[in-house]
Amino acid sequence: MTKKIAYSAMLVALAMIFSYVEILIPISFGVPGIKLGLANLVVVVGLWLMPAPQVFLILVTRIILVAFMFGSMSSLLYSLAGGILSFGVMLLLKKCKGFSVIGISMAGGVSHNIGQLVIAALVVENLSVFYYFPVLMIAGLVTGMLIGVVGQRVQKRI
Repeated sequence: MTKKIAYSAMLVALAMIFSYVEILIPISFGVPGIKLGLANLVVVVGLWLMPAPQVFLILVTRIILVAFMFGSMSSLLYSLAGGILSFGVMLLLKKCKGFSVIGISMAGGVSHNIGQLVIAALVVENLSVFYYFPVLMIAGLVTGMLIGVVGQRVQKRI
């Protein structure tokens, strides 16, 4: 049990470092909400190495801590919505078999953006935020593919 807690804490810390590094990268894509999703690498790899509830706890813990350290309550809301939906979609696809790490990560990237758009629509009480969907879908596919490629390579080395 102690080993499991220590391993989880290490992965939360690693994901937090990835989140912080992402904040430091001065890349602006011109559309709000587009990020590389480096911290999702921990979740993607974790889905193959640990039980799903443990990975979920790592995800939620990281989101809460990063929001309190570097973000705001609104960033917490958006990140939780995107992260939880993304986790659920990736877990479901992993259980279905036939999907690669890269494909699952891409689906996670897109679903994360969908979760954030749903929250944005609820917050502003306007569906016009869904005009961002095509751009966010492409961004989710591209960043999900990058994270999936790295995740696949990490899994081969573990």
